[in-house]
Amino acid sequence: MSHLPSVRTAAAIPWRRLLLLLLLMAPWPSSDAQGRRRRDGSTMQQFTHGGRTRSYLVRVPPGITRGARVPLVIVLHGGGGDGRNAEQMTGFTAKAMAERFIVVYPDGTSRRGPLLTWNAGHCCGPAMEDRVDDVGFIHALLDTLSARYPIDPSRLYATGMSNGAMLSHRLGIELSHRLAAIAPVVGALFGDEARPANPVSAIIINGMLDASVPFNGGPPGGRAARAWEGTPARPSLEQATFWASAAWCTVPPQRSTRGPVTRTVYTCPGGQAVEHYAVADNGHAWPGGRPGSAMGDPPSSSLDATDVIWRFFAAHRKR
Repeated sequence: MSHLPSVRTAAAIPWRRLLLLLLLMAPWPSSDAQGRRRRDGSTMQQFTHGGRTRSYLVRVPPGITRGARVPLVIVLHGGGGDGRNAEQMTGFTAKAMAERFIVVYPDGTSRRGPLLTWNAGHCCGPAMEDRVDDVGFIHALLDTLSARYPIDPSRLYATGMSNGAMLSHRLGIELSHRLAAIAPVVGALFGDEARPANPVSAIIINGMLDASVPFNGGPPGGRAARAWEGTPARPSLEQATFWASAAWCTVPPQRSTRGPVTRTVYTCPGGQAVEHYAVADNGHAWPGGRPGSAMGDPPSSSLDATDVIWRFFAAHRKR
Protein backbone atom coordinates (compact mmCIF):
# COMPACT_ATOMS: atom_id res chain seq x y z
CA MET A 1 0.00 0.00 0.00
CA SER A 2 1.34 3.44 -0.92
CA HIS A 3 2.25 5.79 1.93
CA LEU A 4 1.78 8.86 -0.24
CA PRO A 5 -1.18 11.03 0.78
CA SER A 6 -4.20 10.95 -1.41
CA VAL A 7 -4.82 13.86 -3.75
CA ARG A 8 -7.82 14.88 -1.62
CA THR A 9 -5.82 14.88 1.66
CA ALA A 10 -2.84 16.73 0.20
CA ALA A 11 -5.09 19.40 -1.26
CA ALA A 12 -7.00 19.81 2.02
CA ILE A 13 -3.92 20.73 4.05
CA PRO A 14 -3.31 24.23 2.63
CA TRP A 15 -7.04 24.97 2.68
CA ARG A 16 -7.19 24.16 6.39
CA ARG A 17 -4.28 26.47 7.03
CA LEU A 18 -5.91 29.16 4.93
CA LEU A 19 -9.17 28.75 6.84
CA LEU A 20 -7.34 29.07 10.17
CA LEU A 21 -5.54 32.17 8.94
CA LEU A 22 -8.81 33.73 7.78
CA LEU A 23 -10.40 33.01 11.16
CA LEU A 24 -7.51 34.63 13.00
CA MET A 25 -7.71 37.68 10.76
CA ALA A 26 -11.48 37.99 10.96
CA PRO A 27 -12.76 40.97 12.98
CA TRP A 28 -14.04 40.02 16.41
CA PRO A 29 -17.86 40.18 16.54
CA SER A 30 -19.21 43.02 18.64
CA SER A 31 -22.01 40.88 20.07
CA ASP A 32 -22.98 37.25 20.39
CA ALA A 33 -25.70 34.99 21.70
CA GLN A 34 -25.04 36.18 25.26
CA GLY A 35 -25.49 39.88 24.54
CA ARG A 36 -27.59 42.40 22.70
CA ARG A 37 -26.20 45.06 20.42
CA ARG A 38 -27.17 48.66 21.15
CA ARG A 39 -27.55 51.36 18.53
CA ASP A 40 -24.30 52.99 19.64
CA GLY A 41 -22.35 49.79 18.95
CA SER A 42 -21.96 48.70 22.58
CA THR A 43 -22.88 45.24 23.79
CA MET A 44 -24.89 44.67 26.96
CA GLN A 45 -24.28 41.18 28.33
CA GLN A 46 -25.22 39.24 31.43
CA PHE A 47 -24.82 35.96 33.28
CA THR A 48 -25.96 34.49 36.59
CA HIS A 49 -23.60 34.54 39.55
CA GLY A 50 -24.46 33.84 43.18
CA GLY A 51 -28.13 33.51 42.29
CA ARG A 52 -28.21 37.00 40.78
CA THR A 53 -28.36 38.14 37.17
CA ARG A 54 -25.28 40.29 36.68
CA SER A 55 -24.98 42.69 33.76
CA TYR A 56 -22.11 44.56 32.14
CA LEU A 57 -21.49 46.83 29.17
CA VAL A 58 -18.66 45.85 26.79
CA ARG A 59 -16.86 48.06 24.29
CA VAL A 60 -14.58 46.42 21.72
CA PRO A 61 -12.54 48.50 19.25
CA PRO A 62 -13.49 47.76 15.63
CA GLY A 63 -11.10 45.54 13.72
CA ILE A 64 -9.84 43.53 16.72
CA THR A 65 -9.05 40.08 15.29
CA ARG A 66 -9.22 36.65 16.87
CA GLY A 67 -5.45 36.34 16.67
CA ALA A 68 -4.88 39.54 18.67
CA ARG A 69 -4.09 39.77 22.37
CA VAL A 70 -5.35 43.06 23.80
CA PRO A 71 -5.61 44.59 27.29
CA LEU A 72 -8.83 44.58 29.31
CA VAL A 73 -9.82 47.47 31.59
CA ILE A 74 -12.66 47.06 34.10
CA VAL A 75 -14.27 50.38 35.09
CA LEU A 76 -16.38 50.29 38.27
CA HIS A 77 -19.07 52.92 38.82
CA GLY A 78 -19.57 54.80 42.05
CA GLY A 79 -22.31 54.08 44.57
CA GLY A 80 -25.72 54.92 43.13
CA GLY A 81 -24.46 54.79 39.55
CA ASP A 82 -24.24 52.11 36.89
CA GLY A 83 -21.98 51.01 34.04
CA ARG A 84 -23.40 53.55 31.61
CA ASN A 85 -22.86 56.30 34.17
CA ALA A 86 -19.22 55.22 34.62
CA GLU A 87 -18.70 55.29 30.86
CA GLN A 88 -20.01 58.84 30.60
CA MET A 89 -18.09 60.14 33.62
CA THR A 90 -14.69 58.68 32.76
CA GLY A 91 -14.57 58.80 28.96
CA PHE A 92 -12.78 55.45 28.99
CA THR A 93 -14.53 54.26 25.83
CA ALA A 94 -12.91 56.96 23.69
CA LYS A 95 -9.55 56.00 25.20
CA ALA A 96 -10.20 52.32 24.44
CA MET A 97 -11.06 53.04 20.83
CA ALA A 98 -7.94 55.18 20.37
CA GLU A 99 -5.53 52.85 22.18
CA ARG A 100 -7.03 49.53 21.05
CA PHE A 101 -8.07 47.83 24.27
CA ILE A 102 -11.34 46.32 25.48
CA VAL A 103 -13.20 48.14 28.24
CA VAL A 104 -16.05 46.74 30.33
CA TYR A 105 -18.43 48.58 32.65
CA PRO A 106 -20.06 46.15 35.12
CA ASP A 107 -23.21 46.97 37.08
CA GLY A 108 -23.45 46.66 40.84
CA THR A 109 -26.62 45.45 42.55
CA SER A 110 -29.61 46.87 44.40
CA ARG A 111 -32.59 45.46 46.27
CA ARG A 112 -34.88 47.49 44.05
CA GLY A 113 -34.58 50.49 41.81
CA PRO A 114 -31.67 51.90 39.82
CA LEU A 115 -29.29 52.86 42.68
CA LEU A 116 -26.53 50.25 42.40
CA THR A 117 -23.68 49.65 44.85
CA TRP A 118 -20.69 47.36 45.38
CA ASN A 119 -19.73 45.30 48.41
CA ALA A 120 -16.29 46.71 49.20
CA GLY A 121 -16.27 45.47 52.79
CA HIS A 122 -17.07 48.60 54.81
CA CYS A 123 -19.08 50.21 52.00
CA CYS A 124 -21.60 50.53 50.43
CA GLY A 125 -25.35 50.27 50.91
CA PRO A 126 -27.38 47.12 50.19
CA ALA A 127 -24.48 45.32 48.43
CA MET A 128 -22.43 45.63 51.62
CA GLU A 129 -25.35 44.81 53.89
CA ASP A 130 -26.33 41.73 51.84
CA ARG A 131 -22.71 40.64 51.50
CA VAL A 132 -22.95 40.38 47.73
CA ASP A 133 -20.02 38.43 46.28
CA ASP A 134 -18.78 41.17 43.97
CA VAL A 135 -15.20 39.86 44.00
CA GLY A 136 -16.50 36.50 42.82
CA PHE A 137 -18.58 38.24 40.15
CA ILE A 138 -15.57 40.13 38.77
CA HIS A 139 -13.47 36.95 38.87
CA ALA A 140 -16.15 35.14 36.86
CA LEU A 141 -16.40 38.15 34.54
CA LEU A 142 -12.67 37.91 33.79
CA ASP A 143 -13.14 34.24 32.89
CA THR A 144 -16.19 34.96 30.74
CA LEU A 145 -14.61 37.80 28.80
CA SER A 146 -11.32 35.93 28.36
CA ALA A 147 -13.21 33.03 26.79
CA ARG A 148 -15.21 35.33 24.54
CA TYR A 149 -12.64 37.92 23.42
CA PRO A 150 -8.90 37.90 22.51
CA ILE A 151 -7.70 39.26 25.87
CA ASP A 152 -4.08 39.24 27.03
CA PRO A 153 -4.06 37.57 30.50
CA SER A 154 -0.99 39.58 31.51
CA ARG A 155 -2.81 42.89 30.93
CA LEU A 156 -5.90 42.84 33.15
CA TYR A 157 -6.67 46.11 34.96
CA ALA A 158 -9.34 47.51 37.28
CA THR A 159 -10.25 51.09 38.07
CA GLY A 160 -13.24 52.71 39.70
CA MET A 161 -14.61 55.78 41.43
CA SER A 162 -15.65 56.12 45.08
CA ASN A 163 -17.42 52.87 46.02
CA GLY A 164 -15.97 51.42 42.80
CA ALA A 165 -12.51 52.61 43.88
CA MET A 166 -12.95 50.78 47.18
CA LEU A 167 -13.89 47.62 45.29
CA SER A 168 -10.87 48.01 43.01
CA HIS A 169 -8.70 47.92 46.14
CA ARG A 170 -10.45 44.74 47.23
CA LEU A 171 -10.02 43.22 43.77
CA GLY A 172 -6.33 44.04 43.84
CA ILE A 173 -6.02 42.23 47.16
CA GLU A 174 -8.16 39.16 46.44
CA LEU A 175 -7.36 38.82 42.73
CA SER A 176 -3.68 39.74 43.01
CA HIS A 177 -2.80 36.61 41.03
CA ARG A 178 -4.62 38.00 38.00
CA LEU A 179 -4.65 41.79 37.99
CA ALA A 180 -1.59 43.65 36.75
CA ALA A 181 -2.61 47.04 38.16
CA ILE A 182 -5.45 48.93 39.81
CA ALA A 183 -6.43 52.61 39.81
CA PRO A 184 -8.76 53.74 42.63
CA VAL A 185 -10.15 57.27 42.15
CA VAL A 186 -11.56 59.23 45.15
CA GLY A 187 -11.64 56.03 47.19
CA ALA A 188 -10.14 54.86 50.46
CA LEU A 189 -8.80 52.01 52.55
CA PHE A 190 -9.88 51.34 56.15
CA GLY A 191 -6.76 49.94 57.79
CA ASP A 192 -7.83 46.32 58.28
CA GLU A 193 -7.16 45.03 54.74
CA ALA A 194 -5.20 41.81 54.28
CA ARG A 195 -1.86 41.93 52.52
CA PRO A 196 -2.21 40.72 48.91
CA ALA A 197 -0.52 37.42 48.09
CA ASN A 198 1.15 38.99 45.04
CA PRO A 199 2.38 42.53 44.34
CA VAL A 200 0.05 44.67 42.22
CA SER A 201 0.95 48.00 40.70
CA ALA A 202 -1.35 50.82 41.81
CA ILE A 203 -2.06 54.42 40.84
CA ILE A 204 -4.32 56.28 43.25
CA ILE A 205 -6.05 59.63 42.72
CA ASN A 206 -7.79 61.67 45.42
CA GLY A 207 -9.40 65.10 45.55
CA MET A 208 -8.33 67.28 48.45
CA LEU A 209 -11.76 69.00 48.49
CA ASP A 210 -13.59 65.68 48.81
CA ALA A 211 -16.31 65.81 51.48
CA SER A 212 -17.75 62.35 50.75
CA VAL A 213 -14.46 60.45 51.16
CA PRO A 214 -12.38 62.88 53.22
CA PHE A 215 -8.83 63.35 51.94
CA ASN A 216 -7.38 63.27 55.46
CA GLY A 217 -9.48 60.28 56.51
CA GLY A 218 -12.34 59.97 58.94
CA PRO A 219 -16.04 59.12 58.69
CA PRO A 220 -17.94 59.61 55.42
CA GLY A 221 -19.54 62.93 54.68
CA GLY A 222 -21.94 64.51 52.23
CA ARG A 223 -24.55 62.37 50.54
CA ALA A 224 -22.42 59.24 51.16
CA ALA A 225 -22.66 59.48 54.94
CA ARG A 226 -25.33 56.78 55.29
CA ALA A 227 -23.79 54.41 52.75
CA TRP A 228 -20.92 53.24 54.99
CA GLU A 229 -21.23 51.09 58.06
CA GLY A 230 -19.32 53.58 60.19
CA THR A 231 -15.66 52.55 59.95
CA PRO A 232 -13.62 55.71 59.31
CA ALA A 233 -11.41 55.83 56.23
CA ARG A 234 -7.67 56.10 56.58
CA PRO A 235 -5.88 59.19 55.20
CA SER A 236 -5.72 59.00 51.42
CA LEU A 237 -1.94 58.66 51.14
CA GLU A 238 -2.10 55.43 53.17
CA GLN A 239 -3.55 53.76 50.08
CA ALA A 240 -0.18 54.28 48.40
CA THR A 241 1.84 53.13 51.41
CA PHE A 242 -0.30 49.98 51.60
CA TRP A 243 0.45 48.96 48.00
CA ALA A 244 4.06 50.13 48.24
CA SER A 245 4.59 47.87 51.25
CA ALA A 246 3.00 44.91 49.43
CA ALA A 247 5.33 45.47 46.45
CA TRP A 248 8.46 45.94 48.63
CA CYS A 249 8.95 49.50 47.36
CA THR A 250 11.58 51.75 48.89
CA VAL A 251 10.77 54.66 51.18
CA PRO A 252 10.65 57.58 51.35
CA PRO A 253 8.99 58.19 47.98
CA GLN A 254 9.71 61.06 45.63
CA ARG A 255 7.20 63.90 45.71
CA SER A 256 6.65 66.72 43.23
CA THR A 257 3.99 69.42 42.83
CA ARG A 258 2.83 71.04 39.63
CA GLY A 259 0.06 73.55 40.06
CA PRO A 260 -2.72 71.99 42.15
CA VAL A 261 -1.47 68.41 41.57
CA THR A 262 0.98 66.67 43.92
CA ARG A 263 2.43 63.41 42.67
CA THR A 264 4.02 60.85 44.99
CA VAL A 265 6.08 58.08 43.34
CA TYR A 266 7.58 54.97 44.94
CA THR A 267 10.56 53.06 43.57
CA CYS A 268 9.65 49.38 43.42
CA PRO A 269 11.46 46.18 42.39
CA GLY A 270 10.39 43.69 39.72
CA GLY A 271 8.77 46.21 37.39
CA GLN A 272 6.08 47.16 39.95
CA ALA A 273 5.03 50.77 40.50
CA VAL A 274 2.97 52.76 42.98
CA GLU A 275 1.88 56.38 42.48
CA HIS A 276 -0.47 58.74 44.29
CA TYR A 277 -1.99 61.96 42.93
CA ALA A 278 -3.48 64.57 45.27
CA VAL A 279 -5.57 67.08 43.33
CA ALA A 280 -6.05 70.25 45.37
CA ASP A 281 -8.97 71.63 43.30
CA ASN A 282 -10.93 68.37 43.00
CA GLY A 283 -13.76 67.15 45.20
CA HIS A 284 -15.66 63.88 44.90
CA ALA A 285 -15.35 63.66 41.12
CA TRP A 286 -13.36 62.02 38.33
CA PRO A 287 -10.67 64.59 37.40
CA GLY A 288 -10.90 65.57 33.76
CA GLY A 289 -14.22 63.75 33.38
CA ARG A 290 -17.89 64.66 33.70
CA PRO A 291 -19.95 65.18 36.87
CA GLY A 292 -21.78 62.06 38.00
CA SER A 293 -25.04 63.97 38.39
CA ALA A 294 -26.46 67.47 38.43
CA MET A 295 -25.70 67.61 42.16
CA GLY A 296 -22.21 66.09 41.82
CA ASP A 297 -18.95 67.95 42.41
CA PRO A 298 -17.46 69.57 39.31
CA PRO A 299 -14.36 67.64 38.17
CA SER A 300 -11.00 69.38 38.21
CA SER A 301 -9.46 70.22 34.86
CA SER A 302 -5.95 70.10 36.36
CA LEU A 303 -5.57 66.38 35.70
CA ASP A 304 -6.98 64.01 33.08
CA ALA A 305 -7.43 60.92 35.26
CA THR A 306 -8.36 58.62 32.36
CA ASP A 307 -5.26 59.58 30.38
CA VAL A 308 -2.94 59.26 33.41
CA ILE A 309 -4.45 55.91 34.41
CA TRP A 310 -4.21 54.42 30.93
CA ARG A 311 -0.57 55.46 30.53
CA PHE A 312 0.16 53.79 33.87
CA PHE A 313 -1.73 50.62 32.90
CA ALA A 314 -0.04 50.43 29.50
CA ALA A 315 3.37 50.47 31.17
CA HIS A 316 2.69 47.51 33.50
CA ARG A 317 2.02 43.85 32.80
CA LYS A 318 1.55 40.94 35.16
CA ARG A 319 4.87 39.22 35.73
